[in-house]
Amino acid sequence: MYLMYSDESNLEPRENTFFIYGGIIIDAERAKDLSDSIQAIREEKRISSDFVLKFKPAPENLSHAEFNECKQLIIQKAIENGCLFLVSLIHHGVATNPDEARRKEINRIAYHFNCILVRRNSHGLMLIDRFDDSQIDAQLRERFSVGLHGLPYSDPYKLERILGYHYSAKGQSNFGTVADIVLCSFRFAVNAFCRNDESNLPTASRLLGLVAPLFFRETGETRVSEISLSFSPKIIRAPVYRQEYENLKHFLATTGIDAEQEITDQRLY
Repeated sequence: MYLMYSDESNLEPRENTFFIYGGIIIDAERAKDLSDSIQAIREEKRISSDFVLKFKPAPENLSHAEFNECKQLIIQKAIENGCLFLVSLIHHGVATNPDEARRKEINRIAYHFNCILVRRNSHGLMLIDRFDDSQIDAQLRERFSVGLHGLPYSDPYKLERILGYHYSAKGQSNFGTVADIVLCSFRFAVNAFCRNDESNLPTASRLLGLVAPLFFRETGETRVSEISLSFSPKIIRAPVYRQEYENLKHFLATTGIDAEQEITDQRLY
């Protein structure tokens, strides 16, 4: 049995190049060990019990360096406990609008979670960080009862390995902390590269190096599987946007996150 805690980042098009949606997969048999280890870090760092620990802001009692160490420890505990990171990116110039992008990427991450569960011959629950959208309840009901529409070789496609879709919120478990820190570390790096923020590029590379082991690779493969790192949509026709995807893919590869997905304007499936 597996749990996936998912969340969004970069929702605002005016401030960000790519909308990002992702999730952390946790083996239920190792969930208590992971939660206990995060709790131990909180206690060691003397983080108040009522403080919601996320990528930012930092607790008042920690310096910048101490907070960075805290986040690095949390990422390391996720790796040690066998967590996996799934993430999908779509360029805001390609997306219809941010809300529609979020709905589509939730579908994509759900499908990829189901793919992981098939490979593990297991089942799981998808927990989605709460947000306001009048259409999301109906969407999740349809994912559960019917499945996905629009896949090329099966319509609809039942996500039989996912037993339920539920809402979560930061501060309600230590798992939300893990998901936020991993996803926002990735987001920080993507944004530093896309904005050509030279002052933050060394930190960006370091953060990507930290999260790289969380990506899923098929047995015997060194490249990151498309079900763990996906560029959406699969066909990118506008050359200006396609080049930005290519540039980002190359940057990620330099940090140990070599995506197997091709950036193309042709149908390859």
